Amino acid sequence: MPSSKKLKLTIPNGHLGQKSIEIFQKAYYKISGQDRSYRPAFGDPEVELRVLRPQEIPLYVADGIQDVGITGIDWITETGAKVEEVLDLEFGGVKLVAATPKSHPAETVNELMESFWSKGEDFRVSAEYLNITADYLKSQPAYKKRFEKKEPMIITPWWRKGDNPKAAVYLSFGATEAKPPEIVDMIVDVTETGTTLEQNNLKQIGTLMRSTARLVANKKALKDLWKREKIYDLKIMLRGVVEAQKQLHIFVNVKEQNLQKLLSQLEALKRPTVSPLSEKGWFAVNSVINKKDLHAMLPILKKLAQGLVIHEPQNILSLEEFGEGNE
Repeated sequence: MPSSKKLKLTIPNGHLGQKSIEIFQKAYYKISGQDRSYRPAFGDPEVELRVLRPQEIPLYVADGIQDVGITGIDWITETGAKVEEVLDLEFGGVKLVAATPKSHPAETVNELMESFWSKGEDFRVSAEYLNITADYLKSQPAYKKRFEKKEPMIITPWWRKGDNPKAAVYLSFGATEAKPPEIVDMIVDVTETGTTLEQNNLKQIGTLMRSTARLVANKKALKDLWKREKIYDLKIMLRGVVEAQKQLHIFVNVKEQNLQKLLSQLEALKRPTVSPLSEKGWFAVNSVINKKDLHAMLPILKKLAQGLVIHEPQNILSLEEFGEGNE
């Protein structure tokens, strides 16, 4: 009889959501209907999947409305959500940067702010990340010197908070790059390559943080034995994909007289499998290596081995952390 229990999983929409679906599919979880519904079917019938905006996910997971989810560390930081980070999924890498028109001589955020305040002018910023931006402004020497512990004024259509209108952070609903210099003096936005900033004649003058996608869980859900087991199953499979992307599976044939020399000279070979071939005096060696080690290994492989075959693994599962097989 199928279990009536459900683990509530949420993934983001948009570009980050597509990457989330791809990593689940590489982990052998089938997802269908994502193009037609915000509640796609998930391959595990004990998992209930929902698609939400990445900005919302940290809070819904923190409050227990969802048990586990994928979102960026940027939104976890922005919302201050008290979630348990389960795994860095290492995709969706972006930088949160400060930018201003190229025509302005300032090369840092501190210089830019000082150039306005020294003339008695207000300093205006447009950002979707209100709290991160406000904290960043407060960390600058020019701000500390002039305003000490005053809070920048955060402005949205519904409310205003903070006691320092000389540093105003306006909530952006998009098209952030179009606002300088007529509407605001600086923007804070995410970028992958910097191309959009370049196209809008903007330059980066500061990096607030770097972000990747994270698998996060509700703290109470992790205390529930059944939910914790399901969350750890997700972690095992997804981490297998993350690790596989950094590895290569190599196969080589080596003569018996070269075998020990090969193994001793290639420290990158981790516990290789060595098997005798049908032709006497020859052995097959196969192992998983880091991609970054391959080119350094080639000169030794060329000298001591033959028939190099390379595969890119899809999933490498490490079960030691969760199982009893090594006890």
